[in-house]
Amino acid sequence: MKLKRRDFLLFLGAGAATVALGTYLVKQKKSILSGIGFQPVKGPMPLETQEIPVAQQIADFSKYEVADDLVLPEGYTYDIVGAWGDKIGDSRFGYNNDYLSFVETGKDEGYLTINFEYISAVPWFQTFEKVISKKLPTDEIQAALKETGKNGINAFVLPPEQAELKAKIQQISEEALIDQGIGIISIRKNAEGKWERTNSAADRRITGISGLKDGKYLDVSGPGVLVFKKKTGQGYVDNLGAKIIGTFANCAGGTTPWGTVLSAEENFQNQVPEPVYADGTSFDPSEKQFAIGEGELNGQGNVLGLAGNKYGWIVEVDPANPKDYGIKHTWLGRYRHEAVGVRAQAGKRVAFYSGCDRRGGHLYKFVSTGKVQDPKDKANSNLLRYGMLYASQFNPDGTGKWIPLQPSTPVNPVLPSNLVEGLVPLPKRPTGGIYEAKSDAEIANFKQTFKTLGDLYIGTPEEKQGAILIDAHFAANAAGATCTARPEDTEIAPDGSLYITFTSGSPSGDGAPDKRIFKGPKGETPWEYGWIMHLIEDENQPDALTFGWKMLAVGGEPIAGGAGFSNPDNIAIDNNQNVWMVTDMSTGKHNNPKDKDGVGSFGNNSIWFIPTTGDNAGNAYLFGIGPMECETTGPFFTQDQQTLFLSVQHPGEMYGIRQNSTAQTREFTMHATNGEKFSQTRNIPIGSNWPGKAVNDPPKPAVVAIRRLDGQPIA
Repeated sequence: MKLKRRDFLLFLGAGAATVALGTYLVKQKKSILSGIGFQPVKGPMPLETQEIPVAQQIADFSKYEVADDLVLPEGYTYDIVGAWGDKIGDSRFGYNNDYLSFVETGKDEGYLTINFEYISAVPWFQTFEKVISKKLPTDEIQAALKETGKNGINAFVLPPEQAELKAKIQQISEEALIDQGIGIISIRKNAEGKWERTNSAADRRITGISGLKDGKYLDVSGPGVLVFKKKTGQGYVDNLGAKIIGTFANCAGGTTPWGTVLSAEENFQNQVPEPVYADGTSFDPSEKQFAIGEGELNGQGNVLGLAGNKYGWIVEVDPANPKDYGIKHTWLGRYRHEAVGVRAQAGKRVAFYSGCDRRGGHLYKFVSTGKVQDPKDKANSNLLRYGMLYASQFNPDGTGKWIPLQPSTPVNPVLPSNLVEGLVPLPKRPTGGIYEAKSDAEIANFKQTFKTLGDLYIGTPEEKQGAILIDAHFAANAAGATCTARPEDTEIAPDGSLYITFTSGSPSGDGAPDKRIFKGPKGETPWEYGWIMHLIEDENQPDALTFGWKMLAVGGEPIAGGAGFSNPDNIAIDNNQNVWMVTDMSTGKHNNPKDKDGVGSFGNNSIWFIPTTGDNAGNAYLFGIGPMECETTGPFFTQDQQTLFLSVQHPGEMYGIRQNSTAQTREFTMHATNGEKFSQTRNIPIGSNWPGKAVNDPPKPAVVAIRRLDGQPIA
């Protein structure tokens, strides 16, 4: 898919070129290759910019070999910066590295901050003892579960006579939470162009149990503090007040102009209860039991009695300050956070953008009360302590507005009839939790009962505000925010406008996107393959309450009007305004010919290069392909553009260790660019041995530094 030049120029604003997502090529004309500077790697699907006859496409793609490696163009290489189990301070490199931030302190040196998101149970359990040199009591716990015939254990209330079982559950939970959170390492580039650890005093881990035993609690700001300090409430109170134990489920994030890093807690609901009561207090830890099984490790907060309302926030940390273990800013809202875009201009208020990565999740904006003086002043962190959180409402005509999440905001939920599948989760009252409205009539009754958001929460006005922020997703549903299609990245363009990647338009039990906004090239719903949206605030002001929006690209096969990739995720912009995108196809869909959505045809997750100027502007070229069953995440450039840091997350997530070079041959029905069908035989490794790559090596998540062999900028 190549966008019209007019649409392309709109993307980054007047006078700047923009992103249009096109295709990869196997055999390019020399004139095109000279414009992008590298030979794109060969993916599994023929695409339009190959510019080769259909018969040649079918011949070239009738067989395809999938590699268990990070595949890059000729002339490029990668080095491992760190992998699961490596030492960081008094702890270790965690699991499933995601967002990366490199804050430079001098030429070719600085602090690399790394998010560690979650545990992939199959490879983690399979390789833990070998990698970490500790044995987990997995068999004993599974035997206890088998004896009870249940899927989970409520370790929070186990009686004294089961203290041994509780201790074993706590051991596994603590190890899993240690492998999540944030890591900070100091690195520098050596004379060979490779990045090496310098192991400074600032190297440290902020884990899922920081504060539990070492007193290194996380701090907190904003109205949510009033709820946390309650001695009693409708629900569970952990009696720690404003102290918070750890951070986990750290997915994407952002870097502020003043040199701090924002880490986004995403799928916290897998480890602690998500629902809250009208006063903002948590459901009891018993509501999220510890569960262990095939491909599953959930409820890690159960045995520790963690309060669910203290997770699902944005954590700010200064990597250069070795005593900083993070602060959760409650004005930024509690929901399943993904990436963070920060707009800070002198003389204006800070605008902070983030998405809730769930089906039916919302796009949010925080606007500070105070104004920025110097965008590089670390005192700007104080601006995140006071302001207002807004949720977006998109109109089908390309306009929209920001709805304040405050007690006086009218209750006006979206109608289920406008969604791909009708389900609107709302705050359940008078009891706590979630009420699933499935019809327009139920919405009408809800509006008759509750007039404002303040009617859904209890306490002083300040406590109500805190409870609304704690319950942000469900409060935003009640206020009428648009249900979207898994917003995963929020990136600020050079002109201050915003673009958002929406990864998937399919529905689930969590909710579904608005079918008037999120539809395929021909109006199809549901549309699984994703979108990129461009949003411009009215008058280009950070604190504007209205905006315009436009879809810039749609994922999917070219024959269906898509751009040739599936499920766009993180985006990075280099100094030449080229866009680099990674994809987030669910592991079970990789190379799966039986996948009902057809995502399996797209192969492994991948990295795309999208030039924004010249003859190739608007095309996307396949720069890299990830190892087996992984997700490529967190692309981040050094200032000189000679290094692209990248996270390779959960290789071997489904099958674990690739045993004895095992592979399978699978048959796919593919399409040439004219729509003609042909058969493809695809050879697929089963499991992974990356990054070691020796036979039967354990798969390990790792951070890599990509560079050109000639030492020149990446592109």
